[in-house]
Amino acid sequence: MSRHRPPGALRRTASLTAAGALALAGAIALPAPAAQADATTSGDVIANLWSYNWDSVAAECTDVLGPNGYGAVWVAPPAESLKQTNYYWWDVYQPYSYELSGRFGTAADFASMVDACHDAGVKVYTDAVINHTAAQTGTGYNGTTISNKYDTPDWDPDDFHTSAECNDSDLIIDDWSNLTEIQNCELLGLPDLETEDDDVRSGIAAYLNKQIALGVDGFRIDAAKHMPVADLNAIWAKLDNTTAGAEPYIFQEVYPGSTPAASDYYSAGDVLDFSYASRVKSSFQGNISDLESLPSSGALTPADSVSFVTNHDTERNGLHLSYKDGDTYRLANIFQLAYKWSTPTVYSGFEFSSSDQAPPNSNGFVTDTNCASGWYCLQRDTAINGMVKWHNAVGSESVTNWSSKSPSVIGFGRGTAGYVAINNGSSAATYTFATGMADGSYANVVDNGASTVTVSGGNATLTIPAKSAVAFYDGEFTPCDTACEEPDDGTSTVTATFNEYAATSSGQDVYVVGSIAALGNWDTSQAVKLSSSGYPVWSGAVSVPVNTSFEFKYIKKDSSGNVTWESNANRSGATTTSAPAFNNSWNVASADATDVTFNVTATTDFGTNVYVVGSTASLGSWDTDDAIPLSSASYPTWSKLVIVPKSTAFAYKFIKKDGSGNVTWESGTNRSYTTGSSSGYSTADTWK
Repeated sequence: MSRHRPPGALRRTASLTAAGALALAGAIALPAPAAQADATTSGDVIANLWSYNWDSVAAECTDVLGPNGYGAVWVAPPAESLKQTNYYWWDVYQPYSYELSGRFGTAADFASMVDACHDAGVKVYTDAVINHTAAQTGTGYNGTTISNKYDTPDWDPDDFHTSAECNDSDLIIDDWSNLTEIQNCELLGLPDLETEDDDVRSGIAAYLNKQIALGVDGFRIDAAKHMPVADLNAIWAKLDNTTAGAEPYIFQEVYPGSTPAASDYYSAGDVLDFSYASRVKSSFQGNISDLESLPSSGALTPADSVSFVTNHDTERNGLHLSYKDGDTYRLANIFQLAYKWSTPTVYSGFEFSSSDQAPPNSNGFVTDTNCASGWYCLQRDTAINGMVKWHNAVGSESVTNWSSKSPSVIGFGRGTAGYVAINNGSSAATYTFATGMADGSYANVVDNGASTVTVSGGNATLTIPAKSAVAFYDGEFTPCDTACEEPDDGTSTVTATFNEYAATSSGQDVYVVGSIAALGNWDTSQAVKLSSSGYPVWSGAVSVPVNTSFEFKYIKKDSSGNVTWESNANRSGATTTSAPAFNNSWNVASADATDVTFNVTATTDFGTNVYVVGSTASLGSWDTDDAIPLSSASYPTWSKLVIVPKSTAFAYKFIKKDGSGNVTWESGTNRSYTTGSSSGYSTADTWK
């Protein structure tokens, strides 16, 4: 059974003849069938509209994705999920029930979205969370109440792995080289379904078939490496064909860094290629000319993989590029759409200043996407949509005529069907390229056809703007209409992230204020409030002009509006076209500050986090309330960059806090560290 490489985009067919005949005969009144479609176009680009609600996905399919030739849309998990008071984004990866009413809309909204996307010729793939259920009890987004995490509306305690199968009494994955633990123990305390049991397989298949009956065309399998390949294939054997008559398309998340290998999952479907995204990031932050050797770089087999530049996990943990990288991020996506490799994805999500931050919402329910505020809508970018059309036009043509004009300027063709030149440099570049194209005049799809390219004798002399590209193909180009809007992504502004360590009293908040309008022009009433979600580190993202120097400071305001300024001199900031991050500590002048990244290997129960606390004010002065939370993005390694004074000796320790705030100190004597006068310090510790 093959579930690889999806066919082209869909066009709806109104096959109601049989239903009409039965109704006329007075037999029965049939419900309206799910929207069906046939494969009449060749588009294979997947738009990953992560955390969009169903109404917003439907609108994007109708107004943007369909008209611009996207083949499919990949959406967030539709099942009812955990609902926490902070509405963290990852709540939806903890299923409470397999009902299709959740934080993105009702089951009816979901069905309408699928129909709307099919009407626009766009397939629908959903995120399938089938390895586990929720680790926390409570009430879900559709009202389901769970008091025992092993007893849910869909599953009984016997349906989960126990310590007998896990071979570990605490049920938690501790040894990431042990395949039994990875596939039979609990990931971060999430109850692990016994997928080797046929009843469990049937229950999972029933959930997926419920979506297929509504028209869903395929699934991205979350946490696939935590389920044996044989179990997945047994589940796929129970799936129905889609309403278009095809096998559902399967692509899987196999996170890198431990056993099993991504290639082990080729027999169960395509695999998302993390190594491709890592290579793209490395090249676009270094020399893009290195991408000529991409085929030998260790990326997954193209026929078995799906490429991406970033996703919701890796844009937060820094593994890959993100919207905060401005034009570099856009340019990397242009390369992905141009280079012949695997099925490409275009990622769009919400802006964030802390890794757990919830999407824009009302009482947890995600509100409609507003591309002008709070969301980064790459699928609306005219250059990206031009490249989707370019990608569809060149089809399966091979990469030809590769030319590296400099470490930051490359060009290549796709047979005689199209050519692209990319400039990752900070200034415009003019070169002559051998394109392999027929002589003539072509529209530049990157600027929506505003400029043209002349090919003479197979050559084209191109002036490529800084951090941009020129691309053209052999065929009629239809410029993007009003459905395409430029995101606020760095062409005139760039997103600057401000992170300030500041201990506060009850009722106090921290703000950033500065010498430019985006920072209030030193008017404290117009200062930008920072988020305390990572307390005692306060964070915020601000759109500031590119190529601009400015000064700024942090202030505290209490509930009465009283302002306290930090005592050090004004801080200096500057932007280019890439998104900057300013990491600071209250009352520590930038000239006197350095950074230490604290890394500690520590296993935890779900809901327990690791912090660092120490003798210097930047580490909370031993006050556990002001300890700095570390990131679990590379669990079981917890990490955080902290700003501390230069040339300073201090003591520190790691602590754990559970969901109730109970503190556990590591054993042994205090650790010690001394900073020098440079930067980039780090520790490599293990919990003791």
